[in-house]
Amino acid sequence: MTGRQRVLVTAGASGIGECLARAFDLEGARVHICDSDEQAVERMLAADRGSITGTIADVSDPDAVDRLFDDVSSVLGGLDVLINNAGIAGPIGPVEDISPDAWRRTIAVNLDGQFLCARKAVPLLKSAGGGCIINMSSTAGLGGCPNRSPYVASKWAIIGLTKTLAMELGIFGIRVNAICPGSVEGERIRRVMEADAEVLGKSVEEVHANYVAGNSMRTLIQPEEIASLVRFLCAESSSHITGQALSVDGHTETLRA
Repeated sequence: MTGRQRVLVTAGASGIGECLARAFDLEGARVHICDSDEQAVERMLAADRGSITGTIADVSDPDAVDRLFDDVSSVLGGLDVLINNAGIAGPIGPVEDISPDAWRRTIAVNLDGQFLCARKAVPLLKSAGGGCIINMSSTAGLGGCPNRSPYVASKWAIIGLTKTLAMELGIFGIRVNAICPGSVEGERIRRVMEADAEVLGKSVEEVHANYVAGNSMRTLIQPEEIASLVRFLCAESSSHITGQALSVDGHTETLRA
């Protein structure tokens, strides 16, 4: 890839996605985000004063994804990097208490959204002569996690999708990798901890302590660490890294809250 990278970050208006978008922007890339949170998109675009562009879109909606890529083509004139970051935590509880609707919604956002974006991005990446797709999985995609069956199932599936796309697209110079974060500091993991505490009958402080104790470094992960790895994987220096599921997790020992 030559010149300024053209980058799409899904769920790019907050959390890890916002950190990713800002990291690429600081490196001089042309960045477009999407997010289903209209207010968050408006706040981010206003704060960046035009250096980042955006579309309000729910990636689980095929029509919304079509509109998103119309915007990407119009605003960026093509694409070099797709970061499939959008995802939800899904319901928390034993499998017998998970409703079919909650299951389907988790799969729709976490897995279907990545498929829908990839199928629209690939023709643009081929036209660009190559590029990168980064799919956000999780350490939950490498092992089980009680009371998180929809989320875990979606994150395992993302790794299978990643490896398959790497096989399909390598001959076109398109590299596809998955990132498997551990528990990342921020509002989202706090909400998950609160839900876990309610299901388990524990305090939020107890759940937090168990999350921290769940990896060898006894710490939560910072979103900037995820952004650093993604930037490396989208650079020429990693030109032969593809089909990988790479953890940033302090070495997970247990996913049990």
